[in-house]
Amino acid sequence: MTTTGLDAIATEAGTFAVLAMDQRGTLRRMLDAVGRAGTTDEEIVAFKRDKIASLAGSASAFLVDPTYGLPGARAAETSEPFGLLLAAEPSSRGTHDGEPTVALDPAQDAAWVRDSGAHAMKFLVQVRADRRPGADGRDTTAEAVEVMRTLVADCASVGVPSVIENLIFPLAGEEPLSPEARADAIIEAAVLIDQLNPSLLKLEYPGSPEACRRLAERISAPWAVLSAGVSSDEFADVLRVSCDEGGASGFIAGRSVWRETVAMDHAERVAFLSDTGRRRLDEYRSIIEGRARSYREAAA
Repeated sequence: MTTTGLDAIATEAGTFAVLAMDQRGTLRRMLDAVGRAGTTDEEIVAFKRDKIASLAGSASAFLVDPTYGLPGARAAETSEPFGLLLAAEPSSRGTHDGEPTVALDPAQDAAWVRDSGAHAMKFLVQVRADRRPGADGRDTTAEAVEVMRTLVADCASVGVPSVIENLIFPLAGEEPLSPEARADAIIEAAVLIDQLNPSLLKLEYPGSPEACRRLAERISAPWAVLSAGVSSDEFADVLRVSCDEGGASGFIAGRSVWRETVAMDHAERVAFLSDTGRRRLDEYRSIIEGRARSYREAAA
């Protein structure tokens, strides 16, 4: 029997233990930083293939990009079943007055996700609910809302779950946000997106147990916390608080598991992932067990 909907990327308990490996430009910059600027496309595909082959069984699903991750998933040799969450945002995104804008790639719609063999669509946005139109009157927040509304409706019509990820950004001329202001920005943007009824939210950690509680009170969609590249130990703490205080349904995390492997060759990478990487993922799984809120409960 074929598993569909969010069940295809979730654990049996209805929680999320998703390994994120959808980086493209960010991964290139990471490779450059460790002296591997000449890494070929084929080597990046192999890098992502190794992560799936080594960690299937501990991850409930893998978040992949279409350029390297999807071919890597198809090439991975493993007897363990795994779900695929496919990133559908354009590989390069536009800006207006130095702030990010949000746009769809018409070629990467819900039918494209389904036909690729993936089980759900992930779409990255950068939205601030408190952003006001600029001097030219352009309202990039309203534009982003309409893009997300279109995407959610498209996914629903095809039967593909919509997973929307939001990353907070500084407004033009804004001073660095205080922890309290950053928590407010994460929560208010999540509330804005939640009103569009996506299947799942992928959110930054709001920064404290109190902020997690406020988030849980304001949204109805299930949410999973992202790792934002923090250390494995720090993310374990974030995950506990997100589930205990914020009602999170699990995690969609990447670099906290595999960051060190960027500098490794194939054999060293596979050994690291099979040992340390799997141990980290299994620790995250143990944290969410009995602690994370099932998405089925959140959606009820």
